[in-house]
Amino acid sequence: MSPRPHACLTQHLVWRRLQRGQLEFLWSLAGALGLVLGHPFDTVKVRLQTQTTYRGIIDCMVKTYRHESLLGFFKGMSFPIASIAMVNSVLFGVYSNTLLALTATSHRERRAQPPSYIHVFIAGCIGGFVQEEGPRGLFRGAWALTLRDTPTMGIYFVTYEWLCRQSTRDGQDPSPARVLVAGGFAGIASWAVATPLDVIKSRLQMAGLKRGAYRGVLDCMVSSARQEGLGVFFRGLTINSARAFPVNAVTFLSYEYLLRSWG
Repeated sequence: MSPRPHACLTQHLVWRRLQRGQLEFLWSLAGALGLVLGHPFDTVKVRLQTQTTYRGIIDCMVKTYRHESLLGFFKGMSFPIASIAMVNSVLFGVYSNTLLALTATSHRERRAQPPSYIHVFIAGCIGGFVQEEGPRGLFRGAWALTLRDTPTMGIYFVTYEWLCRQSTRDGQDPSPARVLVAGGFAGIASWAVATPLDVIKSRLQMAGLKRGAYRGVLDCMVSSARQEGLGVFFRGLTINSARAFPVNAVTFLSYEYLLRSWG
């Protein structure tokens, strides 16, 4: 006697939910791994951007280790670890769904009918805006963060798509190695554009500890350039690039795996 149709459907739905739960767990794990790899670089970057007591990257790393031990590089990591899955889900979820709305093609169809780079850029910008805007006005420096991440997320996804297409035959999925390389360089490209506003964001957030330091984004930019020159806006670019490659390589590999698994 064959099983009833509704019983088969129920079993299928249960299996899909279990599979989706496993994949979401893997997504969280991959995000956490990327964060652990990148957080020490982020700690050094923020200190270089907001403090003038260091002569460079190596000096900052040596002093941090000497005064705070290895744990000093992982300060403030608990909240990002707890929220990384949600943050990545919002960014990549909005990006994928916006691209679907703009092109009316599924992820698998996009390899045979690749979307235009304009569509990829728009979808990335919308993903970056939704990811960072959140509850407006809640965090000091939120506007600088939004200005930083809205266009740079567009550049991020365009760079990734371009590198994948250049290294993969038409209609085929990129190999894991190509995904890792494309994701890593996409992270570097986006940070090359984002670093100036990242400096401003860090200074505005630190200004919360010193009331009245800056009156806003523009005042922070003008004051920083006047006092320290235009080079101040590129502090942390080297450390950002070193951090961006492994973190975004792992992120995009996870993204591609999840999309292929969900079909």
